[in-house]
Amino acid sequence: MTTEPATYGLVLAGGLARRMGGGDKGLIRIGRETILERALARIGPQCAGIIINANGDPARFAPFGLPVVADDVAGFAGPLAGILAGLDWLAANVPAIGWLISVPGDCPFLPRDLVARLHAARAAAGLSLACAKSGEWRHPVVGLWPVELRADLRRAVVAEGLRKIEVWTARHGVALAEWPAEPVDPFFNVNTPEDAAQAQRFAAVEDSLTV
Repeated sequence: MTTEPATYGLVLAGGLARRMGGGDKGLIRIGRETILERALARIGPQCAGIIINANGDPARFAPFGLPVVADDVAGFAGPLAGILAGLDWLAANVPAIGWLISVPGDCPFLPRDLVARLHAARAAAGLSLACAKSGEWRHPVVGLWPVELRADLRRAVVAEGLRKIEVWTARHGVALAEWPAEPVDPFFNVNTPEDAAQAQRFAAVEDSLTV
């Protein structure tokens, strides 16, 4: 039985993927599934619904049957613009839900308890925001965001031109939820062809642990 408030999921799939030679990293296949399929299988059951943040032609994500929301901030403004787009969409379309969790679209091994543990961390700390940490690394894009802060975020992104997540979250305070980085870091992300090859090896390890 869960006690955390209903939370919508946002998959950030709007990166430029320069180190992969362009294209959508989430559509890279790891084993029998794409990275995005793996991410959705993990985050989907934890959320009241899922939206994808991506720019360009949304038709490439049509097979997933999910709303695709583009940035409304000019230029490539990074993940804060995607989070803002998700918060705006949620406020307009599902106003009864006040929380959004964001995850990168290039993480195939996300924890299956991510939403619950982020909510537990921010509640224990008495803060409005939470993000993930594994080993020594913080993952500010893997975060929990209250819809009530979207106006403040819009001011930061549009009026101030702010682009760094941790600069904005520091203004409000952010709790950390921690996971071990072994044997497979749940927040391993695929940025390069070498990472994709490593993800294939990690997938084999993960599959062997769940047999």
